[in-house]
Amino acid sequence: MIEIMPKGMRFDGNVLVAGFHGIGATGYYAIRYMVDYLNAERIAYVDSEFIAPVSTSRRGRVVTPHEFYRHGNMVFLKVEVPVQRESEIVFYRDFARWVVDSGFVEAALIGGLDSTLRNDESEYRVVFTSAFKPRGELEAAKELEDELIIVGPVAILLNYFEMADFPSYAILAYANADRVDPRAAAAAIGALNKIYDLDVDTKPIIEGAERIEEELKKEVKKEVKPGGESMYT
Repeated sequence: MIEIMPKGMRFDGNVLVAGFHGIGATGYYAIRYMVDYLNAERIAYVDSEFIAPVSTSRRGRVVTPHEFYRHGNMVFLKVEVPVQRESEIVFYRDFARWVVDSGFVEAALIGGLDSTLRNDESEYRVVFTSAFKPRGELEAAKELEDELIIVGPVAILLNYFEMADFPSYAILAYANADRVDPRAAAAAIGALNKIYDLDVDTKPIIEGAERIEEELKKEVKKEVKPGGESMYT
């Protein structure tokens, strides 16, 4: 059972944008960056017995596990702390039901896709529910290959939205499965910029990715002997 606070809020005509902690932390990183960049206003919270008993503080303010932020007609769900895996199905099925009943016109979901599956130069793949009609950038986007599996919150939400005949789609950016991947988040944000006519600058994210990659190169060098032989062989 979930409850949105303040109670009784409606989101008629709004677009929901949600991302989660998954491969490369792509969805979480993208949502957090967009909320900060757009200076989106925090407007509501999600309460549930399935919410993690965790609280954080940022810029002198308590940050709860699941929060909503608004920018224009876009409402971002920022998941600071994930729901425990064993509770995901119940929690996100109830959440999807609430989305459908609350007036949203569509839902955009952001996730990561293991970069080892990439077979061309595309930065992401997309998945649409039957009720969603692709437009603009999405018309030319490549759809996820048949038989590849989506898991976690994105999958649960897509499944319910499909059954409820609700317009939704997922942007699955190719990401490194072993670490946070800012480049994947930047790719997802770039797509949303075009779809919703936004102007979120992703250059700082790319610069952050370059710093991470440089640090990883240094770590690799430390693990190699002067003669070129790995210290682990």
